[in-house]
Amino acid sequence: MPILLPLIAAALMMLVPARYWPAYRWLGPVATLFQVPIAVWLIAQAMGNGYVVYALGDWPAPFGIVLVLDRLSALMLMICAVLATAAHLAHQARPSEHTRQFQVLFQFQLMGLNGAFLTGDLFNLFVFFEILLIASYGLLLQGGGPSRTRAALHYVLLNLAGSSLFLIAMGVLYADAGTLNMADLARVVSERGPDELILVQAGLMLLTVVFALKSALLPLHLWLPATYAAAIAPVAALFAIMTKVGAYAVIRVLTLTFGLEGSETTPIISTLLVVLALATVAAAGFGALGSVSLRRLCGYLVVLSIGTVFASVAVLEPKALSAALYYMIQSTLVTGALFLLVDLIADQRGPIDDSLQLNGPPVRNPALLGTLFFATAVAIAGLPPLSGFFGKLMILRAALSADFAPWLWGTLLVGSLLVLLALSRAGSRLFWSTDGEPLTPAPVPLGALLPVMLLLAASPLLVVFAAPVHAYLDQTAAQLANPQGYVLQVLGGGNPKGAEP
Repeated sequence: MPILLPLIAAALMMLVPARYWPAYRWLGPVATLFQVPIAVWLIAQAMGNGYVVYALGDWPAPFGIVLVLDRLSALMLMICAVLATAAHLAHQARPSEHTRQFQVLFQFQLMGLNGAFLTGDLFNLFVFFEILLIASYGLLLQGGGPSRTRAALHYVLLNLAGSSLFLIAMGVLYADAGTLNMADLARVVSERGPDELILVQAGLMLLTVVFALKSALLPLHLWLPATYAAAIAPVAALFAIMTKVGAYAVIRVLTLTFGLEGSETTPIISTLLVVLALATVAAAGFGALGSVSLRRLCGYLVVLSIGTVFASVAVLEPKALSAALYYMIQSTLVTGALFLLVDLIADQRGPIDDSLQLNGPPVRNPALLGTLFFATAVAIAGLPPLSGFFGKLMILRAALSADFAPWLWGTLLVGSLLVLLALSRAGSRLFWSTDGEPLTPAPVPLGALLPVMLLLAASPLLVVFAAPVHAYLDQTAAQLANPQGYVLQVLGGGNPKGAEP
């Protein structure tokens, strides 16, 4: 359903004649909204059954295409559904931007994202990656203009290079292992000796590099701030989850094929990830501090969040995976809220837009927008009592036993300080260090405020319901640390005893 619903909605919208399109604008928002109850139902399925496998055409794995639902994929579907619903609501508040192209591309984007979270096959992971990327190319160009065209060109070229490496990695894996089904690949790795896995390990390490590239880890991260700053707000908000697709793919492939322990390749990948992740956190922190516009600052915050997630994943322990997932939920939703909020602030500043220059004109409606900005900054910077603080605290505690713990602690704390300084600087220039006559007050549309509040509400809710959320994430991490259940279920061994932690 998460794949078919947006596919059918997009097809129906393309079939509607142009003269009847205004009467069918509701199709996109309704289809997007239905993703939320579907995601809730699938989380219940994952909690009750451990694993749910669907074989397309009833062709058994590894010969056919399989979709696999577990706790991790259900969680990612929920994050995507909530973020997409808020982004679509924000778009509905801007009638001037209502186009059939946006609605159709948005649904294809959701199809690609949901398919990437559900597929059990590396080749179909590539296919869904391409679907979401092609849709994102069109979404990025919504609104036109030279800055969007330039950003889209850089974005397309980088992702074409990444897709080429993806194909090469899959070719290496298929040539040596004879399969691209992730469960079957895990079986091959477990049955071979270390000397027989050189090509497989090389292919999987190349895949890790590809996913790191698509996640905007250093040194290939500079495209993201410019790209996200150029996109319209609903698109930039939805893009907040795109870098997390790379993190999801690394977690899935790493835990399934190599496991958290016992593989000679695991420490190599762990070292690679932690070096790239910590360097990304440091670079993004300084980039945020030096940003001259609020949208570019938001882009660097996305980069910093993905670096933090990868740093926790590199610890390679269940409690670190649980902490990474908790932080991923809050950072994705809160940065999405910030992108939508930046658009409201820019609208209230007239021609100066989102510039952070000194002594700009006062923001209209400063009490409302200032309060929302303050709450968002607290959540992103990791200050108590919101969920950002608990997410980073969980990561720091989980990393205590790691060899690189001092580096991780130092980098994450310094990165948090830089983010706090950057957001404090931005807030003071937006709401305090102003000059000139205030602009004529303009009301903030309620339809544009609701999506921001919806996403911001996730931060206190993650604190209030920390116990059940933490229990779910701990069980998700334990499930990932026990890949035998996944392999047996996909390859036809039934739901093994102990598959559901």
